[in-house]
Amino acid sequence: MDDDTARVLAVVSAGYDDMVETRELRYFVAVAEELHFGRAAQRLAMAQPPLSRAIQQLERRLGVVLLYRGSRAITLTKAGSVLLREARLALEAVEAAERRTRRAAADRPGVVLATKAGASSELLSKLLDAYATEPGAVTVEVVLCGPGEAESMLRNGSADVALLHRPYDTTTGFDTEDLHTEQQVVVLPAGHPLANRPHLSTAEVNALTDLPLPRWPRPDGTYPDGPGPQVRDHTQLTQLIRLGRACAVMPESLRAQLRDDHAIVPVPDAPAVTTVIAWPPHSRSKAIADLVRTATRL
Repeated sequence: MDDDTARVLAVVSAGYDDMVETRELRYFVAVAEELHFGRAAQRLAMAQPPLSRAIQQLERRLGVVLLYRGSRAITLTKAGSVLLREARLALEAVEAAERRTRRAAADRPGVVLATKAGASSELLSKLLDAYATEPGAVTVEVVLCGPGEAESMLRNGSADVALLHRPYDTTTGFDTEDLHTEQQVVVLPAGHPLANRPHLSTAEVNALTDLPLPRWPRPDGTYPDGPGPQVRDHTQLTQLIRLGRACAVMPESLRAQLRDDHAIVPVPDAPAVTTVIAWPPHSRSKAIADLVRTATRL
């Protein structure tokens, strides 16, 4: 019997029912993301031996093997991959609870609303104006975000409510109300040979090698591979389109924010975009309820 097999059997047979601690989840996430005990220990500002012992204790606590420790590399087991996904969600929920608790105790009540910069501008303006006339309306702090950031802020408790856009944002785990659904268009530089077409297909847009689609950052700040330029905000993107360096598929309502040196062509087979207002499930905030009620009335 080799050492790995013996360790697997020892871990599985030694499982016990103690509750997993938040500290252990933080340790495991660091190791699972770094796949290196030394780098994880440095990231956690702790020594490597106690980190290794903590992961072994976590495996015994759960009665499963989370990591395969090879001579050259560490890999996640199937159980380890599941725990990494669930641990991230659990830690995010803990952080969200802490933030919301502190904000609830603040002297000045208010609501933090997160939304993607440049998106749903007209709807947002109408919502804020209408809510301000409601009896008992509180201050609404609007945070304009980059792609995907509004969803993250709502999940981690930095925001109380958010305007999200399916299918680009994931609304799983939130309570939501649909507000508006619209089709998408491709934005081209004015004068492009395809600018006068009545419509384009998604395949035709993807085939525009002279105008590659932009690459937006992932939640960790890295960019996917591809020929398109790296972009972080709407202003940067529209300038690149004007310069003939990119095209973009976006909701039709953004047409109003574009200049005369952009051309708009419908893309009928692109997925429709639905703007939703989202908030944490089981919320008991009257301010959030009033804001949602105002949004759905609009």
